[in-house]
Amino acid sequence: MKLFQKDFDFYKQVFTLALPIALQSLISIGVNMLDTIMVGSLGENALSATSLANSFITIYHIFCMGLGMGASVLVSRYYGMKLSGLKTEEAAASKALKQTVCLMLRITLFLALVFALLTLVMPETLMKMYTDDAAIIKPGKVYFKWSVATYFFLGTSLVTTIVLRSVGQVRFPLYVSIGAFFVNLLANYAFIFGKLGAPRMEVAGAALGTLIARLFEASFILGYLFFKDKKIRFGIKDIFLKTGSLISEYIRISIPVLVSDAILAIGNNSVAMVIGRLGAAFVAANAITSVTQQLSTVVIQGVSQAGAIVTGQTLGSGQREKTMRQGWLFLGLGFALGTVSALFIMCASGFIISRYNVSAETVRIAEQLMAAISFIIVFHATNSIMTKGVLRGGGDTKMLMIADNCFLWVLSIPLGILAGFVFKWPAFWIYVCLKSDQIVKTLWCVCRLKSEKWIKRISTGKTES
Repeated sequence: MKLFQKDFDFYKQVFTLALPIALQSLISIGVNMLDTIMVGSLGENALSATSLANSFITIYHIFCMGLGMGASVLVSRYYGMKLSGLKTEEAAASKALKQTVCLMLRITLFLALVFALLTLVMPETLMKMYTDDAAIIKPGKVYFKWSVATYFFLGTSLVTTIVLRSVGQVRFPLYVSIGAFFVNLLANYAFIFGKLGAPRMEVAGAALGTLIARLFEASFILGYLFFKDKKIRFGIKDIFLKTGSLISEYIRISIPVLVSDAILAIGNNSVAMVIGRLGAAFVAANAITSVTQQLSTVVIQGVSQAGAIVTGQTLGSGQREKTMRQGWLFLGLGFALGTVSALFIMCASGFIISRYNVSAETVRIAEQLMAAISFIIVFHATNSIMTKGVLRGGGDTKMLMIADNCFLWVLSIPLGILAGFVFKWPAFWIYVCLKSDQIVKTLWCVCRLKSEKWIKRISTGKTES
């Protein structure tokens, strides 16, 4: 199998899906930056309170991402079966497609209810998980009070967006995100600062602005799913579908994705904790590089999700040999994008670091971190497109859950701790050790791809593909 081929249709299909997803990620980064700037003008306590409260809300966000990505594996496969032209499979696939969406929405709403009740009943306890400072806990409780309803709109719009992407509907969610960006900007400006005739609500205004933006987003995304979409054809009445025949298959494929993403999030927080104990200069240098890392990986994230969609649809249509050929092309694409990202970081690092007024020690560490990131991102891009894309799209979710977390917890975190606290190595090698799972995982992905064991059969409840 070749890593690079002149296959215009393949690359067109991938980037038609990937670029809108990447742009949506950029918009999300922009929203977070604007929120930080606006709330930051109210003072450190307000900024800390909203940041810590959002740390808890992010846990729900991660759960929803796992649910959505898990469901997208099934949805893309069933949609591919619908497109195969086989009448015997089309009816079963269409029903299974709706059942998957139904299960996903039900679980999302249940989780939203759990998180909303926790936020409503014990906001102070939740804030104390993150801080003991009463001056931060008080505004955090206010932020939680106004965020209770946000879970329902955030969760349903997020998982529905992921499912719509799985059937090729990528442009409309992008347009809605652009609209939500401006709604959020306007609402925050009005309610945080008391502009445009609105009351000055400060921290509460930030939560209300986010709620309004999420309501806007959910209204359009769910409205499109229920009344406009012609691919899934999921109506309001389908929320009450019987889903018993698909529950075991949904759990087998989707739950490992949810568990994997949740444990990885905890692991990444553990990496942040290690960095946080390496000294103020290291923490500041890492903060300088964080935005660069986010910007350099948005296209990679888009291609990863496109990989899961393309792989699922191709397998669903019964083209196993074509799926393998595309798998190797995705591997080559990951290496190419990683190399481009590395060159971007190397060229931009000097300019970015010079924009900050920091000590000479911080500059030195930031330069080392930029060099390390430019090295690691080649492996990160390659294995992300394989694990979050191709292998996940093939239904290999259980093995991915095991591999992702073993490499992180058994290899990279212990190595990072040894490099930073025992051997006292330079920042370059500490970062490489903390991200060593990316290197090993890339080699594992090549072996897994070659074995073809990642291509799993997926049941519709009555038939299999």
